[in-house]
Amino acid sequence: QVQLVESGGGLVQPGGSLRLSCAASGSLFSIATMGWYRQAPGKQRELVATITSMRNTNYADSVKGRFTIFRDNAKNTVYLQMNSLKPEDTAVYYCNQYLRMTDYWGQGTQVTVSS
Repeated sequence: QVQLVESGGGLVQPGGSLRLSCAASGSLFSIATMGWYRQAPGKQRELVATITSMRNTNYADSVKGRFTIFRDNAKNTVYLQMNSLKPEDTAVYYCNQYLRMTDYWGQGTQVTVSS
């Protein structure tokens, strides 16, 4: 069973930056697709960014140019660097691992963008 533990959320002012981290258990991290999703109050969970084992990335249009996803296979960790944050980025951010047709989820970390 894969366990994902997110960290790095918090309160930040508009225009600020945060870096989220997600540490994964297990020995197959390097071959898994990793992703970040978010869910705002009253809204459905949506994709933010994904990165494949070959380090191909995909971003939601709303975060392109502001967010960067990257991974460190030696540390079994995926990151989400978030710059130029906006109030509409406020949400619970979830780490996801897709491996062998199975989705694994972290518990989520709150990101609040407010002055």
